[in-house]
Amino acid sequence: MKIVHATSELFPYIKTGGLADAVGALSAALADNGHEVSVFVPGYRAVLEHKDAAGAERRLRLKIEMGDQFQSGDVRVFSPRKNLKIYLICREEFYDRRAPYGNGERDYEDNAGRFIFFCKGVVETLRLDDIQADIVHSHDWQAALLPLLLREAERRHGVTLALKTMFTIHNIAYQGVFPSRVFGLTNLPGDLFQIDGIEYYSQVSFLKGGILFADRVTTVSPRYAKEIQTAEYGCGLEGVAQTRADDLVGLLNGVDTAVWNPAIDALLPARYSPANMAGKAVCRAELLKRCGFAADFKGPIFGMVCRFAEQKGVDLVLANRDFFLAHECRLVVLGSGDKQLEQEMQELAAEVPHKVSLSARLDETMSHLIEAGSDFFIMPSRFEPCGLNQMYSQVYGTIPVVSRVGGLADTVTDADANDADGTGLMCDPNAGSLRDALQRALVLFSDGARYAAVQQRGMARDFSWRTASAGYERLYQESL
Repeated sequence: MKIVHATSELFPYIKTGGLADAVGALSAALADNGHEVSVFVPGYRAVLEHKDAAGAERRLRLKIEMGDQFQSGDVRVFSPRKNLKIYLICREEFYDRRAPYGNGERDYEDNAGRFIFFCKGVVETLRLDDIQADIVHSHDWQAALLPLLLREAERRHGVTLALKTMFTIHNIAYQGVFPSRVFGLTNLPGDLFQIDGIEYYSQVSFLKGGILFADRVTTVSPRYAKEIQTAEYGCGLEGVAQTRADDLVGLLNGVDTAVWNPAIDALLPARYSPANMAGKAVCRAELLKRCGFAADFKGPIFGMVCRFAEQKGVDLVLANRDFFLAHECRLVVLGSGDKQLEQEMQELAAEVPHKVSLSARLDETMSHLIEAGSDFFIMPSRFEPCGLNQMYSQVYGTIPVVSRVGGLADTVTDADANDADGTGLMCDPNAGSLRDALQRALVLFSDGARYAAVQQRGMARDFSWRTASAGYERLYQESL
């Protein structure tokens, strides 16, 4: 099949979260399976500076209609592996910036135009480069208008650019909602600015467009596909999701085992496997050292790597500060985001620096070390479309402590509720239930044989994209 992906992030070129990991690994797996895969990404500064893009070919010059004017751009192409091409939609005014979405304090004011231009650039490249896609698969709100813009371009030009379109919701909480004046930049027929189109409470919702106008809609876990159809998790779009129930399916993300595999992970001080766990002790010692903790500490280390946002339950961890103060354990946190949460976590780390460590930054190497060197990994998310770290944790022999929501519930089995098959500990997304799970973690850690059994079961799980990509291949074939 000829498969086209459109995404605002792609590992290893630009990443702020799991979207980059998921699309990067899925596209690579599909290419390795023999499909012709093209991935479209905005030509961000970071992508153009990556070594893979050094010899990128300037393929096309674009002239994109944006409201009552035309704006120009370039298309650059490079191929990092067999069967995989990366297309960069470039326009310096839009993408030559330090970060993809905002300046750290707030989103860029022209994000609507930036990503309309991106989607239109993808459509125009499909037309001018005659890619003849079987599947065009777009991801999250930044690329959500692509299915609609593609079909409108087909109508206007009398051509077929893709046999089927697919749209994946990685997180329904991020919807790309903009003032009504933004609709003019789409150059879509006026009757699409209504309740059955992309109008949303007198504004424009990019995500709504993806849900309504793609041929098939997916989420990144089976449970999340059901959750987004409820008022509790649908973030106001549950009714829209319900209208596509027959075309909505949840497919679990996977783990890129070329990147996340403790047996070959070059970012670790030592490698290890289920058959030989000695390297994990080396990673634990290095983590203690890196955080300034006592080298001879024998108690459990709790790790946490996340974006600081209400969704991730960072406040629930902070609400349990007394637990970390009272018990002989260590807490290592890597992440940034909400400034208030950052400040509160920094204050806790400053109060007990021998017990709590915070690295308020993006750091790929440190994230690998925390996964490998910790004994437990905390993910008390209020909602979690899929989550990757709970899968990384199991692969790395680090027992996840997670909320019973979304993809976390699809990938972790509670060891206290199921002694034969358990791979982690589960709780409800509130401070009291998390505290109970942390207490149970201490009990589990004190029983070395049982802890090792849970650890080994987690490491035996197959979360590879080899398995995960098969679900997408089946869906593509069914759609065609």
